[in-house]
Amino acid sequence: MNFAYTLVYVADVAASLDFYERAFGLQRRFLHESGAYGELETGATALAFVDHATARDSVGGDYVAADASPRPLGMEIGFTTGDVAAAYERALAAGATGLAAPTVKPWGQTVAYVRCPDGSLVELCTPMG
Repeated sequence: MNFAYTLVYVADVAASLDFYERAFGLQRRFLHESGAYGELETGATALAFVDHATARDSVGGDYVAADASPRPLGMEIGFTTGDVAAAYERALAAGATGLAAPTVKPWGQTVAYVRCPDGSLVELCTPMG
């Protein structure tokens, strides 16, 4: 078994791709001509976005849309960086909502949390070990 991808269900795939490019410096790999699906360059495991209509059709029903929930969903996307404070400020400048400013945890890792305009929760942290 290999972890292949994470799909984030969003209202506007192009807007989410644009946000992640500006906020986290990621590059767009692909946006389908329909606008319903897109991917970012994230290495061996893809981070992709699917519009709600396509996702609901695939799942066969409804779900809690992250942007409709007043609180973040119980999952996160994690990005490692050597400069969490700069990454946090860049994300805020791009339109993210700050949830937890950079903090050094007891185990020595610096961690911060933001919520993206599409509702997804992102952890920004220094690499472990």
